[in-house]
Amino acid sequence: MNWLLLIVRLTGETSRTRVGVWRELRKIGAAPVSSGVWTVPDTPHFSAAVAKVVELAGRGSGDVLVLPTGGAQAPGEDALRSAFTGLRLDEWQEFAGDCAKFEAEIAKEIRNGKFTLAELEEEEQSLDRLRRWYRELKSRDVLELPEAEAADELLRQCATVFDGYADSVYATLHAPAESASPGPRA
Repeated sequence: MNWLLLIVRLTGETSRTRVGVWRELRKIGAAPVSSGVWTVPDTPHFSAAVAKVVELAGRGSGDVLVLPTGGAQAPGEDALRSAFTGLRLDEWQEFAGDCAKFEAEIAKEIRNGKFTLAELEEEEQSLDRLRRWYRELKSRDVLELPEAEAADELLRQCATVFDGYADSVYATLHAPAESASPGPRA
């Protein structure tokens, strides 16, 4: 795989410009290599995103040198791949942690008997956020790491847990007035 090396030069710029460029680099999934130096795979997806970084830097009178590498056997290619892979692995690990938090939150609501439409809507928003985040991470994972497949399974688990909770909420809402919680009746 070929890589793009991005050398960001923003000396003397306002912190607003520096933060804007930094946020955009993080948003597109660029991996920091050293101070002011970032890397992304040389693919159409990343090349288009790099153009926005270049534009943002230019608005603040800075610039970004975009240097293609010489390919898979180029000196330093392992370091670039390692930086990019490490960042992706960190993101997948954080995603897995948020999936576990999502499941724990629903388990807590079930334990507390909180079967309301408001809570269901809040949990649905959390699940939607996880889905958007998964799509964003997946779009950057051009190395197709095994952690992405594991994350896909975690997301499916979250959806299953949510569906079970939704069933309980609807069962509670439609239960006869004398029944206050879902579950077996005497």
